[in-house]
Amino acid sequence: MSGGWDGAYEVVELRVHGVSGAAAETLLDHPVVTRVAGDDNAGFYRPRPGFGVSDRPQALRVEAYRWGALTAGGAVRTLSLLFLLPFMLVNLAVWTRPATGGAGGVIGPLCRVLAATLTAAFMLSVVGVTVDIVGWQCVPYQPCLRGRGYLSWLAHLPLGPRLALLALVPIGALRLLWWLGERSARVFEAFPAARGQDRTSGGEDRVDSPGFWNDALVVHRLRAIHVAVGLGVLDASLLAAPVHRHPTPVAYLLFGASWVLLAAGVVLLLRPARAAPDGQGRGPVDLRGIRPLRIGALTLTVLTLLYSAVPVEPEPPHGQLPGYEGAVAGLVAVQAVLLGALVAATLHQRRRSRAVGSSWLSGLATPIFAATSIAVSYGFAAALVYRIADLLDRGDIPNPARLDRSGAPPLEPPVSYRWAALAGLVTVLVVAATTLWRIQVSRRQRRRMAEEIVRRDFPDPPPEALPRRAAVREIVARSAIAEHLGPVLTVFLVLSVVGVTVVALDLIGIGPSELSRRLAGTDGEAATDLALATDVGIYVIGLVGLGIVVLGLFSYRSEETRRTVAAIWDLGTFWPRTVHPFAPPCYAERAVPELAKRVAALADQGGVILSGHSHGSVLAAATLLQLPSRVLPRVALLTHGSPLHRVYARLCPAFFGSPVLTELGERIGWRWVNLWRDTDSIGGPIFSAHRPGQRPRVTGPAGTVDRRLRDPRGITVPPDDTVPPPVNRHWPYHTDEAYEAAVRDLAGRLRAAAGTSPGPTA
Repeated sequence: MSGGWDGAYEVVELRVHGVSGAAAETLLDHPVVTRVAGDDNAGFYRPRPGFGVSDRPQALRVEAYRWGALTAGGAVRTLSLLFLLPFMLVNLAVWTRPATGGAGGVIGPLCRVLAATLTAAFMLSVVGVTVDIVGWQCVPYQPCLRGRGYLSWLAHLPLGPRLALLALVPIGALRLLWWLGERSARVFEAFPAARGQDRTSGGEDRVDSPGFWNDALVVHRLRAIHVAVGLGVLDASLLAAPVHRHPTPVAYLLFGASWVLLAAGVVLLLRPARAAPDGQGRGPVDLRGIRPLRIGALTLTVLTLLYSAVPVEPEPPHGQLPGYEGAVAGLVAVQAVLLGALVAATLHQRRRSRAVGSSWLSGLATPIFAATSIAVSYGFAAALVYRIADLLDRGDIPNPARLDRSGAPPLEPPVSYRWAALAGLVTVLVVAATTLWRIQVSRRQRRRMAEEIVRRDFPDPPPEALPRRAAVREIVARSAIAEHLGPVLTVFLVLSVVGVTVVALDLIGIGPSELSRRLAGTDGEAATDLALATDVGIYVIGLVGLGIVVLGLFSYRSEETRRTVAAIWDLGTFWPRTVHPFAPPCYAERAVPELAKRVAALADQGGVILSGHSHGSVLAAATLLQLPSRVLPRVALLTHGSPLHRVYARLCPAFFGSPVLTELGERIGWRWVNLWRDTDSIGGPIFSAHRPGQRPRVTGPAGTVDRRLRDPRGITVPPDDTVPPPVNRHWPYHTDEAYEAAVRDLAGRLRAAAGTSPGPTA
């Protein structure tokens, strides 16, 4: 066969790796490689001629696209995962909506407004630490300053200048969010789309729309709005004190202007980011009102700081910062309303969707991700505010377990944060118990399914191979656990909706301890116990945050941990930032157009087999959907360990649902092979089954795509080996004999298509 390829139609196999990356040498199975295109962040590599041995014919070349550097390095990824996680989750929520064939209805605007409330919650938490706890409560109380030179100098400043100076910290924190979200975005995003992407139709925003992966102007628009919202929250918080204690016409004017600024931001978020389609794909970004909003926000903030810095000598501050606790409770109440509306809108679209049966969580992924973003946001905020309060509390400042001391500040964060801590503790315990319950309940069903698979693969094992067979059965059973965890997230959604709604009780002054007294008539000891329970919740939330950091650090030492973290991270940063501008940059906005350009250039010289492993198969599918129609006859697709159906078609049905995947197969003439294993916990079949262990159900061309690989190849020790064949699970696939057979099969189909359709030859 090799001789028949010499001097024939050249075919390039372009390999795209999955999450957590891989060295180009590993991808190409070659000791020496050279970069032929791209850069250090994302590049195309080929084996260097004259080094190594290959039994492939010259007309069947191999190339690799290495994009792993686009998802950041260890320290940056860990920090981003911790601080930008709520923003990433709410941005992901809009991409998981049910498929209806429409434009998404009100889900998009609701998610954008909800995202703005997360920015407001972030600013309120930083304001609570700096302006309220430090500047308003701690500094005027001398025992709080004893031995703290880094704070005692603030006591020499009048109240107004002190609060204005401390207000610079929230502004710096907002700028830090900007920097983290913008970090290297110029390298990762805003790559121009290739010309000729004319396969688009009306209706729902489609992955094949020209310019789908170029949303730099949308991010620019959202960034201006969110900065204005953050500054508006800061301005209103600073002005609440003078309006409450020493009102003047100027204070009322500035305070009203801050609310006008916030209202303007909400109005702009409710409007579509893009204008009507212009016939070439999605319409241009609507930037009207952004420049006046930016100028107004900066001007108002400067005026607010100047007004707050005017030295006025009122009576010493007491209690909490005026209006701060009500602002936190009111914001949570707004989020509860938005979350309820999002659940209702998703259920309404779910009834219109035809893919509910095959979608993950029955189409409720959008409100689940939104609720998760709120929970994580308030978990981090409560942990931050309470940890600072505990740091400043030397034991002689009152708390719910101690009597008030004359002249001492409460040094107590808003009651809403106590609710968040208590709700977080209950949610963690209930979700953990539900997870263990689902694992235990589904174990028998998963083992039964796994037993059928191993019995079919290894029908008559010798007695010495029975332990190996049992181990393989357990691996297969564990790989199917994700399909049984849907109820866990449903329970989490219910608890989140209830928890966020109950926080609204703080608007009428009812906190956990007070509610306990009113409802159960408990005494002070029970109230103290409840306060201690909320303290435990704060520590649990802090441990969860610390666990995320530790997980991020260990992910670079353990391959299995790295793969798990990278899978979550790469899923969250795969989609454009059309909801929250401070989410981590979207690496696909570079990878997909770059891949499309490279494939089109290679197709001008011959055939291309786009081979995607794991998440690389998603990039490959998105790339093919962006290719012009003239290129498609010279392209084939090879996917292996692919989550296209198991994760993306079910989690993001509006963008990678079964109809889209079927259309993709039709565009490339069904020159598509998908390799999968029952031991793979991430990849799976695309058309032939809906869950591991099911028999194929699809007929026609789609039924020929999926090819199951037996894993391991055997459970006995081969005559020429000393150990049984390994269980490969998710990696590698490209070293399997079936992979090479699939490459040659697809190359043959491309040669056959080239013989009947015009195209260059090597």
